[in-house]
Amino acid sequence: MREDRRPLPLQLREEILAIIEGEGLQPGDRLPTEIAIADRFGVGRTTAREALKLLEQDGIIDVRHGSGRFVSQVATLERPITRLESVTEMMRAHGYSVTNRVVSAASRAASAEERTTLGLLEDEIVMELERVRLHVDEPLIYSVDVFRRSLVADPIEDSALSGSLLDLLEANGTLITSAMAQLHAVHLPEAGQRAIGHRTSEPWVLLTHRNLDETGATIIVSQDYYRGDRFTFNVFRRRG
Repeated sequence: MREDRRPLPLQLREEILAIIEGEGLQPGDRLPTEIAIADRFGVGRTTAREALKLLEQDGIIDVRHGSGRFVSQVATLERPITRLESVTEMMRAHGYSVTNRVVSAASRAASAEERTTLGLLEDEIVMELERVRLHVDEPLIYSVDVFRRSLVADPIEDSALSGSLLDLLEANGTLITSAMAQLHAVHLPEAGQRAIGHRTSEPWVLLTHRNLDETGATIIVSQDYYRGDRFTFNVFRRRG
């Protein structure tokens, strides 16, 4: 098992989610106290507090002052878009089987915009990875990822490119810990139409994002096109 190099509050956040899911906690059920969570996982109360705050920001838990922390009424509706996970993980969480088909994987010179976004030198090379994600034989997601080629050692096996890119980068020493994302309603571009093998006029949801490492540096620039009739992205909004 790979060493988890994420900050402790992020690791603990996942452990608390496992408590909610594994123990079958329902909306309105009370969570263990901050002290109990710290003792259970052998961390300090500050770490426990920060992890719980992350879950509160995601809308997974509610804080009732004087009463404690409770599973939110919206926690079981959808996985929040604020949760950073690979496309493969997200599809499996929605109950889909996952086949990642690599359309192309090419090393090339970076554009001026890519050099600025990725912090590259003028002569640095990027890899552009174009893939289609399928459930059985049905294409559901079309993805284009661009990252510094030197981050992954030669040779790159085909099986590695068809798996999780986040896992591939982590195995090569680069850990993605966060992302900045934007959502747009779009039609699938011509390159995507060719990649999925047929024309489509239905709406797709484009998620453009910059995946960041522990220092805040942009590591991957991604464009993921999701079938609009298959995926819904929920954002929890809190007043104040």
